[in-house]
Amino acid sequence: MDKILAKDVMIRDIYTIDPKDRVALARLRMFRHGIGALPVVDKNKKLIGIITLRDIDLAGNEAGVLIIENLMTTNLITGNADTSIIEIAETMLRTGIQRIPIIDGDEKLIGLVTQTAVIRAMKKCFELK
Repeated sequence: MDKILAKDVMIRDIYTIDPKDRVALARLRMFRHGIGALPVVDKNKKLIGIITLRDIDLAGNEAGVLIIENLMTTNLITGNADTSIIEIAETMLRTGIQRIPIIDGDEKLIGLVTQTAVIRAMKKCFELK
């Protein structure tokens, strides 16, 4: 299982949002696509933050008028394409984070590993034994 890497399980077609967009747009995009978070990227696709539905809900009634950069989390834990799924799972367990953005050497977003992807990879690995 330690041979399974982030690049093997990551979501590559990722919905993102601009830091200058309104939080209301983030909520709408999340509901429309059935997702719980959006990575925040700049115009060069560099990862600069993440906003979750939980962040929006905790902001309460004011969330709709805020812009993303006022509410996003910027202190991110990330991985790269060659990060092992074991390391990602350990990070998720240790921190409670449900999604790990995957970036390249230029800090550009290239993927996202979710808890579901980790569970699927582990299930597949156990089925092979």
